[in-house]
Amino acid sequence: MNKDRLIIGITGASSVIYGARLLEHLKALDLVETHLVLSGGASETLRLETNKEPQEVRALADQVWEEMDFTAPISSGSYQTLGMIILPCSMKTLAAVSHGYDDNLLSRAAGVQLKERRKLVLCPRETPMHSVHLQNMLTLSQMGTIILPCVPAFYHQPLSIEDLMDHSIGKILDQFKLEHQLYRRWREK
Repeated sequence: MNKDRLIIGITGASSVIYGARLLEHLKALDLVETHLVLSGGASETLRLETNKEPQEVRALADQVWEEMDFTAPISSGSYQTLGMIILPCSMKTLAAVSHGYDDNLLSRAAGVQLKERRKLVLCPRETPMHSVHLQNMLTLSQMGTIILPCVPAFYHQPLSIEDLMDHSIGKILDQFKLEHQLYRRWREK
């Protein structure tokens, strides 16, 4: 049986570890076929913020597409997917998607999700935000995009940084109705 496809974009914003951890969980869950676009900035941020090399993160995906490969199947609406997650999503990428500026495969694939009315989840990474950031998010939200910043929660009594990250990743997976056990849900025993 063929698995549904899910596109994962990782930009160069701080907290690229979230994107890598999402791919680790998706690989372990084995529920979807993952298609990764790792930006050049993300490769550099991985080296700066983690002990992971870009090739390690690429190896977690079922298929990897180069950032400037506009011939990739994910650049077309005829290529069926569940949708797309950009984690983390830089303000540059968020602005490009908000304004239909398809200057690379990340923004093009996100634009395809919008035009095909597929699920698009953007996890912005910036603080504080100014009015243009907020306006771009509002514009995307009004088009059906899920804006899901990775904001720590504590009701599940996290014991580690990984527990905090997994809560956000679980919330992302919930958007696609992908079953997981990454955190204890509100008021669950």
